[in-house]
Amino acid sequence: MNTFDFGQETEKLLKWLGEYGKDPEGGVSRFLYRPEWTEAQKALEQYMQQKGLAVQYDDVGNLFGRLAGTKYPDQTILTGSHIDTVKNGGLYDGQFGIVAGIIALMYLKKHYGQPLRNVEVVSMAEEEGSRFPYVFWGSKNILGIAKREDVEKMVDFDGILFVEAMRKAGFAFRPEGSALRKDLKAFLEVHVEQGGVLEIEKKSVGIVEHIVGQRRFTIEIIGEANHAGTTPMGYRRDAIYAASRMICEVIAITKNYGDPLVATIGKVDVEPNIVNVVPGKTLFTLDARHTDKNILVEFTENVTARMREIAAQAGVDIHIDMWMDADPVPMDPGIVKVLKGQCEKNGLSYKIMHSGAGHDSQIMARAIPTAMLFVPSHKGISHSPLEYTNPGDLADGVKALVGTLYELAYID
Repeated sequence: MNTFDFGQETEKLLKWLGEYGKDPEGGVSRFLYRPEWTEAQKALEQYMQQKGLAVQYDDVGNLFGRLAGTKYPDQTILTGSHIDTVKNGGLYDGQFGIVAGIIALMYLKKHYGQPLRNVEVVSMAEEEGSRFPYVFWGSKNILGIAKREDVEKMVDFDGILFVEAMRKAGFAFRPEGSALRKDLKAFLEVHVEQGGVLEIEKKSVGIVEHIVGQRRFTIEIIGEANHAGTTPMGYRRDAIYAASRMICEVIAITKNYGDPLVATIGKVDVEPNIVNVVPGKTLFTLDARHTDKNILVEFTENVTARMREIAAQAGVDIHIDMWMDADPVPMDPGIVKVLKGQCEKNGLSYKIMHSGAGHDSQIMARAIPTAMLFVPSHKGISHSPLEYTNPGDLADGVKALVGTLYELAYID
């Protein structure tokens, strides 16, 4: 494997694919079912066909390239990631997993011939939710858990219906009652870390054991707006004062719990937001994540109870809305073991870790043995034209993928 320059080949394909949806600012904007998305999928389709893969789309636009198995044609090992991007995103998020999969299949075919089991690379239609307020459209359709009624009346920021955009791109809903794939035996997603841990610890590969669970809240504090000069401090029902105490408590409690718990106050709105008026209303958000559901529940129950205590002390009303409650997702221990073995066999520096961000793997893991492999993100930058991963780290990620696919698909 060391004689093939995986890093150079990966960089070349990433730059080529990044031309589809390229922004004048230097980033990439490739939204579900828009022309640049369609052009990128068609370019990948043609490229995979030229490399000898059997190519097909499913109903919604997920693109698959297959290296057919010789002994077990009813068993498929799947790898890949998503083709869509955020607005003005980078070259690596999502599309690295697709490029890595294509390069891995080409290497395996050249050096080992046809596998015993099918090996497929998938370019998933959508993961980010950048155009429509819906995420994981691609992977949810592969598993048959996407609901038509959730998107039928959905529109983008230009007022274009989801259904209209999908049909214009040449795709349609998966027919109700149609058979789901029974051949998928494993899914492996290669992705950039989107954080700085691997780079800081000087590891070239991250093997993911869990994808964190998430709970998200909107907290609304209702006090009383009043004159900043004529309202004594003891008579105030100051919404921002109460909210600030709550926010400080959330962060303090989070730090007491320690890693891997994280909590973020990402948005704060104050009304009337005027220099000489006591704030009458404050709204803030809370995003909490942990790999253990029980700890996540305990933490959020503790902090919301504390918020209510502070509200009572400050004489304000509080409304707490939990609008996301996603369970942590463990990766398959068997595939994780294979990944570890391949890293050790190839002398790759690796770290066992968790993913603090959501990925298609958390959807696929509901029905298929799944694992994730990370490579470093320079300075932890992601969702930006400044995304960058060293070619040597890209190469190590592809090497780990090649070895794992070989063990899953070529060994009886």
